[in-house]
Amino acid sequence: MVYQQIQSELQGAKLVIVSKYRSNEQLMHYYALGHRDFAENRVQELVKKYDLLPKDICWHMIGHLQSNKVKYIVPFITMIHSVDTLSLLDTIEKECKKINRKVSVCLQFNIAKEETKSGFKLDEWKEVMEYCSHLSYIDVCGIMVMGPHTDDEEAIVSVFKQAQELLQVMQSKYPQIQELSMGMSDDYPLALAHGATMIRVGSKLFENV
Repeated sequence: MVYQQIQSELQGAKLVIVSKYRSNEQLMHYYALGHRDFAENRVQELVKKYDLLPKDICWHMIGHLQSNKVKYIVPFITMIHSVDTLSLLDTIEKECKKINRKVSVCLQFNIAKEETKSGFKLDEWKEVMEYCSHLSYIDVCGIMVMGPHTDDEEAIVSVFKQAQELLQVMQSKYPQIQELSMGMSDDYPLALAHGATMIRVGSKLFENV
Protein backbone atom coordinates (compact mmCIF):
# COMPACT_ATOMS: atom_id res chain seq x y z
CA MET A 1 0.00 0.00 0.00
CA VAL A 2 1.29 3.46 -0.93
CA TYR A 3 0.64 4.88 2.55
CA GLN A 4 2.82 2.26 4.25
CA GLN A 5 5.50 2.72 1.59
CA ILE A 6 5.69 6.48 2.20
CA GLN A 7 5.67 6.01 5.97
CA SER A 8 8.64 3.66 5.66
CA GLU A 9 10.55 6.31 3.70
CA LEU A 10 10.00 9.23 6.08
CA GLN A 11 13.18 8.86 8.19
CA GLY A 12 11.62 10.84 11.03
CA ALA A 13 9.85 13.39 8.83
CA LYS A 14 6.11 13.97 9.07
CA LEU A 15 3.62 13.09 6.34
CA VAL A 16 0.94 15.74 5.88
CA ILE A 17 -1.86 14.38 3.70
CA VAL A 18 -3.23 16.97 1.28
CA SER A 19 -7.02 16.78 1.25
CA LYS A 20 -7.51 19.10 -1.73
CA TYR A 21 -10.55 18.00 -3.79
CA ARG A 22 -10.96 14.88 -1.65
CA SER A 23 -14.16 13.73 0.01
CA ASN A 24 -14.56 13.35 3.74
CA GLU A 25 -14.89 9.61 3.20
CA GLN A 26 -11.50 9.50 1.50
CA LEU A 27 -9.90 11.38 4.39
CA MET A 28 -11.55 9.14 6.95
CA HIS A 29 -9.89 6.17 5.26
CA TYR A 30 -6.53 7.49 6.46
CA TYR A 31 -7.94 8.75 9.74
CA ALA A 32 -9.00 5.17 10.46
CA LEU A 33 -5.39 4.11 9.92
CA GLY A 34 -4.37 6.51 12.69
CA HIS A 35 -3.31 9.47 10.57
CA ARG A 36 -4.02 12.91 12.02
CA ASP A 37 -2.14 15.51 9.93
CA PHE A 38 -4.11 16.82 6.96
CA ALA A 39 -3.69 19.92 4.79
CA GLU A 40 -5.87 22.15 2.64
CA ASN A 41 -4.97 24.96 0.28
CA ARG A 42 -8.35 26.71 0.31
CA VAL A 43 -9.85 28.33 3.40
CA GLN A 44 -13.47 27.55 2.52
CA GLU A 45 -12.74 23.84 2.16
CA LEU A 46 -10.58 23.85 5.27
CA VAL A 47 -13.33 25.32 7.44
CA LYS A 48 -15.92 22.97 5.97
CA LYS A 49 -13.80 19.91 6.66
CA TYR A 50 -12.92 21.11 10.15
CA ASP A 51 -16.62 21.48 10.97
CA LEU A 52 -17.53 18.01 9.76
CA LEU A 53 -14.54 15.83 10.65
CA PRO A 54 -13.12 14.66 14.00
CA LYS A 55 -11.70 17.42 16.17
CA ASP A 56 -8.42 15.65 16.92
CA ILE A 57 -7.27 16.20 13.34
CA CYS A 58 -4.29 18.56 13.03
CA TRP A 59 -5.07 20.91 10.15
CA HIS A 60 -2.35 22.55 8.05
CA MET A 61 -2.92 25.48 5.68
CA ILE A 62 -0.63 25.14 2.65
CA GLY A 63 -2.20 27.36 0.00
CA HIS A 64 -2.01 31.09 -0.62
CA LEU A 65 -3.75 32.75 2.32
CA GLN A 66 -5.64 35.99 1.82
CA SER A 67 -5.54 38.36 4.78
CA ASN A 68 -9.32 38.72 4.91
CA LYS A 69 -9.69 34.97 5.46
CA VAL A 70 -7.17 34.56 8.29
CA LYS A 71 -9.83 35.03 10.98
CA TYR A 72 -11.67 31.91 9.83
CA ILE A 73 -8.81 29.49 10.47
CA VAL A 74 -6.77 30.84 13.39
CA PRO A 75 -9.14 29.42 16.03
CA PHE A 76 -8.23 25.85 15.10
CA ILE A 77 -5.31 25.69 12.65
CA THR A 78 -2.24 23.68 13.71
CA MET A 79 0.19 25.29 11.29
CA ILE A 80 0.12 27.81 8.44
CA HIS A 81 2.85 26.78 6.00
CA SER A 82 2.33 29.52 3.41
CA VAL A 83 3.17 32.82 5.12
CA ASP A 84 4.59 34.88 2.27
CA THR A 85 4.33 38.59 3.21
CA LEU A 86 4.89 40.85 6.19
CA SER A 87 1.32 42.10 5.92
CA LEU A 88 0.04 38.54 6.27
CA LEU A 89 2.15 38.16 9.40
CA ASP A 90 0.53 41.32 10.76
CA THR A 91 -2.95 39.99 10.09
CA ILE A 92 -2.26 36.61 11.69
CA GLU A 93 -0.83 38.39 14.74
CA LYS A 94 -3.89 40.65 15.00
CA GLU A 95 -6.43 37.84 14.65
CA CYS A 96 -4.57 35.55 17.06
CA LYS A 97 -4.37 38.33 19.65
CA LYS A 98 -8.16 38.73 19.51
CA ILE A 99 -8.65 35.14 20.66
CA ASN A 100 -5.46 34.86 22.72
CA ARG A 101 -4.13 31.92 20.72
CA LYS A 102 -0.62 31.44 19.41
CA VAL A 103 -0.23 29.88 15.96
CA SER A 104 2.73 28.08 14.40
CA VAL A 105 3.80 29.23 10.94
CA CYS A 106 6.34 28.47 8.25
CA LEU A 107 7.76 31.26 6.13
CA GLN A 108 7.35 30.49 2.43
CA PHE A 109 10.39 31.18 0.24
CA ASN A 110 10.24 31.28 -3.56
CA ILE A 111 13.63 29.76 -4.23
CA ALA A 112 12.62 28.56 -7.70
CA LYS A 113 11.85 32.21 -8.57
CA GLU A 114 8.76 31.19 -10.51
CA GLU A 115 6.24 33.95 -11.14
CA THR A 116 3.36 31.61 -10.39
CA LYS A 117 4.67 31.00 -6.86
CA SER A 118 4.58 33.42 -3.97
CA GLY A 119 7.10 33.72 -1.17
CA PHE A 120 9.96 35.70 0.26
CA LYS A 121 13.29 35.95 -1.53
CA LEU A 122 16.26 34.06 -0.10
CA ASP A 123 18.09 37.22 0.94
CA GLU A 124 15.09 38.56 2.86
CA TRP A 125 15.22 36.03 5.68
CA LYS A 126 17.09 38.25 8.17
CA GLU A 127 14.68 41.14 7.68
CA VAL A 128 11.67 38.84 8.02
CA MET A 129 12.93 37.12 11.16
CA GLU A 130 13.75 40.48 12.74
CA TYR A 131 10.19 41.54 11.98
CA CYS A 132 8.81 38.33 13.51
CA SER A 133 10.79 38.89 16.72
CA HIS A 134 8.33 41.64 17.62
CA LEU A 135 5.25 39.44 17.19
CA SER A 136 3.80 37.75 20.28
CA TYR A 137 1.18 35.41 18.85
CA ILE A 138 3.17 33.84 16.02
CA ASP A 139 5.61 30.99 16.46
CA VAL A 140 7.88 30.82 13.41
CA CYS A 141 8.90 27.18 13.47
CA GLY A 142 10.19 26.63 9.95
CA ILE A 143 10.22 27.39 6.25
CA MET A 144 8.18 26.13 3.32
CA VAL A 145 9.48 25.64 -0.21
CA MET A 146 7.89 24.35 -3.41
CA GLY A 147 9.96 22.57 -6.00
CA PRO A 148 10.07 24.00 -9.53
CA HIS A 149 7.40 22.90 -11.99
CA THR A 150 9.67 20.73 -14.11
CA ASP A 151 10.74 17.14 -14.78
CA ASP A 152 14.39 18.22 -14.56
CA GLU A 153 15.62 16.41 -11.46
CA GLU A 154 18.75 18.55 -11.24
CA ALA A 155 16.66 21.73 -11.11
CA ILE A 156 14.49 20.28 -8.34
CA VAL A 157 17.52 19.13 -6.35
CA SER A 158 19.09 22.58 -6.71
CA VAL A 159 16.05 24.24 -5.12
CA PHE A 160 15.80 21.66 -2.33
CA LYS A 161 19.51 21.94 -1.59
CA GLN A 162 19.23 25.73 -1.32
CA ALA A 163 16.27 25.30 1.02
CA GLN A 164 18.26 22.93 3.21
CA GLU A 165 21.17 25.39 3.33
CA LEU A 166 18.81 28.29 4.14
CA LEU A 167 17.34 26.35 7.04
CA GLN A 168 20.81 25.62 8.43
CA VAL A 169 21.83 29.28 8.17
CA MET A 170 18.63 30.42 9.88
CA GLN A 171 19.04 27.82 12.63
CA SER A 172 22.48 29.20 13.50
CA LYS A 173 20.78 32.37 14.74
CA TYR A 174 17.27 31.07 15.45
CA PRO A 175 17.53 27.50 16.76
CA GLN A 176 13.75 27.29 17.08
CA ILE A 177 13.51 27.07 13.28
CA GLN A 178 13.20 23.30 12.96
CA GLU A 179 10.73 22.53 10.19
CA LEU A 180 11.46 22.28 6.49
CA SER A 181 8.15 21.79 4.70
CA MET A 182 8.88 20.68 1.15
CA GLY A 183 8.19 17.82 -1.20
CA MET A 184 4.93 16.66 -2.79
CA SER A 185 3.69 13.54 -4.55
CA ASP A 186 6.13 13.79 -7.47
CA ASP A 187 9.27 14.93 -5.69
CA TYR A 188 9.05 14.01 -2.00
CA PRO A 189 11.91 11.43 -2.14
CA LEU A 190 14.26 14.20 -3.30
CA ALA A 191 12.92 16.49 -0.57
CA LEU A 192 13.53 13.84 2.11
CA ALA A 193 17.07 13.38 0.81
CA HIS A 194 17.65 17.09 1.40
CA GLY A 195 16.38 17.40 4.94
CA ALA A 196 12.62 17.86 4.62
CA THR A 197 10.92 17.42 8.00
CA MET A 198 7.42 17.61 6.52
CA ILE A 199 6.22 16.40 3.13
CA ARG A 200 2.84 17.34 1.65
CA VAL A 201 1.43 14.41 -0.31
CA GLY A 202 -2.02 14.14 -1.86
CA SER A 203 -2.59 12.68 -5.33
CA LYS A 204 -0.22 9.75 -4.85
CA LEU A 205 -2.22 8.61 -1.82
CA PHE A 206 -5.68 8.93 -3.32
CA GLU A 207 -5.20 7.12 -6.65
CA ASN A 208 -6.94 4.01 -5.33
CA VAL A 209 -8.93 5.38 -2.39
